[in-house]
Amino acid sequence: MVGLVIVSHSEKLAQGVAELAHEMAKETPIAVAGGMPDGSLGTSFERVYEAIKSVYSEDGVLILLDMGSAVMTAEMAIEKHGGNIRIADSPLVEGAVLAAIQSSIGCPISQVELAALLSRREDKL
Repeated sequence: MVGLVIVSHSEKLAQGVAELAHEMAKETPIAVAGGMPDGSLGTSFERVYEAIKSVYSEDGVLILLDMGSAVMTAEMAIEKHGGNIRIADSPLVEGAVLAAIQSSIGCPISQVELAALLSRREDKL
């Protein structure tokens, strides 16, 4: 099953998005990497890397993120970890929910990512 990593500058936001996605797809492995270790806003390489490790399988990991430096931080973590990991250029909340649902029914990472990407369309899936 494809794992999801929710990356946000805010720990509370990341946890909230994960909570909502988990409610819709309880089986999907979801990890969060929100905020800095001291509780301040920001993105932490270590948190993103550890989140990837915690949900990684041969099916891959899809990273959903909020903005700005989260992209760079996620890219560095992907480079260090390696493997089948993608970043979805999608709305955070809608993308996470649709990706979680697709993962929970066993879709490959390409379809999980596509669901996240299509979440920005008005006509949806």
